[in-house]
Amino acid sequence: MIREDACSSVVNIAKNWEDPTVLQVNREAARAYFVPYSDYETAATEKRGHSPFYTTLNGKWKFRYYSSVLDAEEGFYEETADVSSWDSLLVPSCWQVNGYDQLHYTNINYPIPCDPPHVPDRNPAGQYVREFEISEAWEGKEKFIVFEGVNSCFYVWINGVYVGYSQGSRVPAEFNITSHVRVGINKIAVMVLKWCDGTYIEDQDSWRYSGIFRDVYLLARNEARVRDVFLKPVLSDDFGTAVLKAELDVIGDIEVNIELKDAKGQTVATDSAVVSKSGSIALTIDQPILWNAEQPYLYRVFISSGGEVVTFTVGFRTIEIADGVFTVNGRPVKLKGVNRHDSHPTLGQTIPLNHMIKDLKLMKQHNINTVRTSHYPNDPRFLDLCDSYGFYVIDEADLECHGIGGGDQALENESHRLSDDPQWKEAFVERAVRMVERDKNHASIMIWSMGNESGYGNNHIAMQEWTKNRDSSRPVHYEGAAPHYKGSTNCESLDIESRMYSSVEYIEEYAKNSLNEKPLFLCEYSHAMGNGPGDLKDYWDIIYKYPKLMGGCVWEWTDHGISTETSDGTPFFAYGGDFGDMPNDGNFCIDGLVTPDRKPHTGLLELKQVIAPVKIDILDVNVDQFKITNLYDFVDLSNVYLQWKLEDESGIIQQGVIWHLKAAPQQSETVQLEIDRTVGPRKNRLLSFSVRTKEEAPWSEAGHEITFQQFEFELQASSEEAKLAAKSMAMPAIRVRQSGADLILEGSGYRHTFDLNGGTFRSISKHEVEMLAAPARFAIWRAPTDNDMYAKKQWIDEGYDHIEMKVYKCAWKRIDDGQVDITVRFSLGSYIRRPILSGEAIWRVDGTGQITLMVNAQVREGLVYLPRFGLQLTMPQGNEEIEYFGYGPHESYIDKRQSVKKGHYLFTVDEMFESYIMPQENGSRYGTEWAIASNLLGMGLRFEGEQPFSLNASHYSAEDLERASHNHLLKKSKMTILHLDYRMSGVGSNSCGPALAEKYQLQEKSISFVMKIKPVFKEDE
Repeated sequence: MIREDACSSVVNIAKNWEDPTVLQVNREAARAYFVPYSDYETAATEKRGHSPFYTTLNGKWKFRYYSSVLDAEEGFYEETADVSSWDSLLVPSCWQVNGYDQLHYTNINYPIPCDPPHVPDRNPAGQYVREFEISEAWEGKEKFIVFEGVNSCFYVWINGVYVGYSQGSRVPAEFNITSHVRVGINKIAVMVLKWCDGTYIEDQDSWRYSGIFRDVYLLARNEARVRDVFLKPVLSDDFGTAVLKAELDVIGDIEVNIELKDAKGQTVATDSAVVSKSGSIALTIDQPILWNAEQPYLYRVFISSGGEVVTFTVGFRTIEIADGVFTVNGRPVKLKGVNRHDSHPTLGQTIPLNHMIKDLKLMKQHNINTVRTSHYPNDPRFLDLCDSYGFYVIDEADLECHGIGGGDQALENESHRLSDDPQWKEAFVERAVRMVERDKNHASIMIWSMGNESGYGNNHIAMQEWTKNRDSSRPVHYEGAAPHYKGSTNCESLDIESRMYSSVEYIEEYAKNSLNEKPLFLCEYSHAMGNGPGDLKDYWDIIYKYPKLMGGCVWEWTDHGISTETSDGTPFFAYGGDFGDMPNDGNFCIDGLVTPDRKPHTGLLELKQVIAPVKIDILDVNVDQFKITNLYDFVDLSNVYLQWKLEDESGIIQQGVIWHLKAAPQQSETVQLEIDRTVGPRKNRLLSFSVRTKEEAPWSEAGHEITFQQFEFELQASSEEAKLAAKSMAMPAIRVRQSGADLILEGSGYRHTFDLNGGTFRSISKHEVEMLAAPARFAIWRAPTDNDMYAKKQWIDEGYDHIEMKVYKCAWKRIDDGQVDITVRFSLGSYIRRPILSGEAIWRVDGTGQITLMVNAQVREGLVYLPRFGLQLTMPQGNEEIEYFGYGPHESYIDKRQSVKKGHYLFTVDEMFESYIMPQENGSRYGTEWAIASNLLGMGLRFEGEQPFSLNASHYSAEDLERASHNHLLKKSKMTILHLDYRMSGVGSNSCGPALAEKYQLQEKSISFVMKIKPVFKEDE
């Protein structure tokens, strides 16, 4: 018999996938995550495989994929069905990264027609089958199967009998299968559908994966048992006493024993009680050690009943909002966070345990203390790790219906459609219920989030009210309730004001307004896409200033590139559209602080420095006193030491270590140095501090650098230096001759050629070594960064990307025997528009062969800011060595330079390059004082600005970078392309964040700069 609402090819399967009122069939009520053990010893190992009551079903399953559920095989779940010819697929996994179906990335827009609750008839399906064995030892026990995550909905059969249905992809689904299994060999069959009505509220910005992507396992439980546990740590006002209240949900009447042990395994409290259906046991301890992200001290509770032991870690801590300030254990805390998706470059959303550990170690090493699980609950083991490593977690419900607003853009309130639809109320509320029930016992969870970008209406309000009623110890947040979205105005059950990508000016205005009583949390800010973010310091200067600002989470942790390769075997990371997926959002998924294989971008280094927990300031430069400020909330500075050194361009002058720091949390102390101000007549004297850990930690080796600070001391030149400078004024003679449009300038060992028609040098040489491979030219264009995406449209509209120089007049004259000036009146412009800028360049050549460029330019009024302005030189093959004095070792920009140190650096051109998956402007060095680009023998050009300049050396032109859609498509030039910029505009975070701040825009209308260029054999000079 086939039901009327059944799928036409699979017997007795109701189309639950298009009914938002059917969220499950026969699924167990949500509960806390735990595995029962047989005794205390095995429970203490925290290895679920040690439990005799646990059996994994991970491994190879037989698998068959169908492009439409309408084509799915009937009876595949029958015990007699032969699946031997089927493929094998590893569980857990996402089927798209295993060669099935369409790899598809989209951000906001649904990849299906927006017709809730309906999904396409051509709904891909995957059928899974395997055998498993039930031990005789499990006789008399209740048997359960747990699916930790299946996307998007699924049906289960065991031994040919229908067990149940579930949807809600990123939270567990548990079924009681006692009546369906037997001792010995059993057969399980699962059918997973790609789309269901739940897809409309799982529209997260990510690749759209399908399948059994998290762990699957069996549990054996006593008939009378502890079904659920809610641990509620309660602290006295002075934190001198703690009560651990264990609220128990049990099956039957059972005696329950509870024991609390400290981190050393010593029992600190114990009790027991007979519980029927529900009850509680409370343990009291004196002088509890509190949990926080800086000192994640965990107790362990063991709950035993009838031969079963379940265990949880417990962190004693309070979370409160006092006078608009977010506090942990009574102290104001700043959340220095990132948004983290489950993302692996080869496994998709199936995340190995070691990969989670790698993420968290990297975060700790870069001073991050907070994770927002965007935008769904992560694997429950991830939260165990957050408890033990020490992170504040914003746990987010698996809810996002961002695309609903695009279903009918003519409707003003379309984005709130599902959030206000009573038919969807239970679907919304269940997302909160299953998250809270699973994760409620984790110390690391600070805030419950009601999802992301889903409008705001009565269904959200119901979620919030249920959550606060179930757990009053944590605040509730949801950014979609922000007033500018114009949803419901009922925000009474929200404890926090949340915003995305608000400007620095906005958050300061919020903090200053006394009518704003809730703390402000930036759940997303400072978009880390490509070369960025460039506004971190601006945000944190303000966040630190105002107690009401509780911090935020950078978007986001990792690039979501998929590891793949070209037809010839060249590896690369793919993004939206690379697999023919439509619609797609291109490289918008490449927006992280680390690469897909977890190599830090320079943006992560910037974040590390900006949010560093130790700050160093000069108190009195005359007596060498420095203030060390401890920005930790709970630990003093006794666990770190201060390494310092005084150096100049010639090397280290002094160095030392201060071992005994003691500043209390949020306090400062003074350190005194005795700096030698007499050694050598050097300039550019630098004093650098490095704050390092004394001991090894679970996330770092001893000596790990937490932060650094650098100060510069300018010393006056000595009388001897002044004499040398005066002596150098005697200038050799220069020979000049004109041949047609070529002006040839020669002297001792050099020969330069200036093109009088082109208004520039086309040859610079020393001892017949040519230094130019193309004429020098002015440049204003850069390969747009991801954060330039909006400015880029205006730049191109004005023709910035294809300028040419017009020479109005070019004349030369000899000033004296040792100096020739060439004056060029010019403009830079494109077609259609009036010139972008015009000005005068004076090229002065002296008898040593040095060229001094003096530029005065005026930019046309009404133009959008320039990407850059400066000189571009192309040097011949072999000029691979770049030496400079300025900031390094990595790239830096006017708004992205907190993580670099001034110093003397030597790199190859390739080492100057920062590879982004989407090629773009990269590798520039802000604040360069001088640089030499040369061959390996030191033969090249030396550059020195009258003021520090931005240096870029690359084997790729701006045009090369702009043309390539992926870094593996770049064609490396043998030439070296140099940019010597008067100024480069900042990088910002405008791909999603606010526009680049005006102070970082190159919008000056009158520009003057001086650059000295000299051919050198540097090993002789």
